[in-house]
Amino acid sequence: MKVLVTGGSGFIGSHTVVELQQAGYDVVAIDNFENSSPEVVDNIQRITGKSFDFIQADIRDKQALNSVFVKHPDVKAVIHFAAYKAVGESVEKPLAYYENNVGGTVNLVEAMQNNGVQNLVFSSSCTVYGDVTADALPITEDSPVVRANSPYGNTKKICEELLFDVAKASATKIVALRYFNPIGAHDSALIGELPNGVPNNLIPFVTQTAIGMREKLTVFGKDYPTRDGSCIRDYIHVVDLAKAHVKAIEFLSNNKDQYSVFNIGTGNGNTVLEVIAAFEKVSGKKLNYVVGPRREGDVVQIFASCDKATNVLGWKAERSLDNALETAWKWELHLQSLITANN
Repeated sequence: MKVLVTGGSGFIGSHTVVELQQAGYDVVAIDNFENSSPEVVDNIQRITGKSFDFIQADIRDKQALNSVFVKHPDVKAVIHFAAYKAVGESVEKPLAYYENNVGGTVNLVEAMQNNGVQNLVFSSSCTVYGDVTADALPITEDSPVVRANSPYGNTKKICEELLFDVAKASATKIVALRYFNPIGAHDSALIGELPNGVPNNLIPFVTQTAIGMREKLTVFGKDYPTRDGSCIRDYIHVVDLAKAHVKAIEFLSNNKDQYSVFNIGTGNGNTVLEVIAAFEKVSGKKLNYVVGPRREGDVVQIFASCDKATNVLGWKAERSLDNALETAWKWELHLQSLITANN
């Protein structure tokens, strides 16, 4: 079975291509390299020992999308990662986010339907749940989807709504996976998270501070109603997350449900300060961090109930927070060695 992966050289996309190949799937991947690097494609092939067709293309380009399906008429399913994902940037550039995330998804589904491809796994987010109170945790798939805190979050909500309507009106079967907080890297340290400029996510900022690229790490708020005053998130290893996509493809192949939603997390929440302490333990590095004011738009606490994914998809997270932080640090050390070698 051949699977098309959009955003296939990105953080989650690259790990998913690896897991698909290792599960025996043929893969076609596309990316425009706006938030990734061509070296990732070579490194995926180093990990798996298998080649795959990679096409540089942009989901905003209808003609390019259609030509991918024409070139690969045996594609049976699509996993759609290609999206902008920085919350702060989305506040500054909402039109770019709606054009790329929503418009690109419309283009992709149109190309799928024009070429008879009926299975889609959509990369969604726990941002659709918004800010929740402690008594509403853990979040289940039946928890209310609310007004988004950012244009980024709203694009995920809108895409879920439009895909629900598509599934209702056509033969297209869709699984939306609502990710919690992906972290870590492949055990080989050949692929991992590669943020452009100043990282928006906690772990790259932690590892860059530990290696000396950043002077200090700021913890945004220590006066929240949590066990140590810092925000709580559900941090899931990216390899576990990638494996959930393989299970979602299997589910689409064997199930008649037109539209399904699954939370993909660990089922546990960790505070920012707990993550810092765990990183210091696994790396042996003391982090220079300061406590700053709360950051606008931050959710106080959120973590998943993954019972549905376990019971229906046959998937559950297997890796620990320590393992995720170990692999993230190993990846950062690998990046630093490349910089040193090139200087």
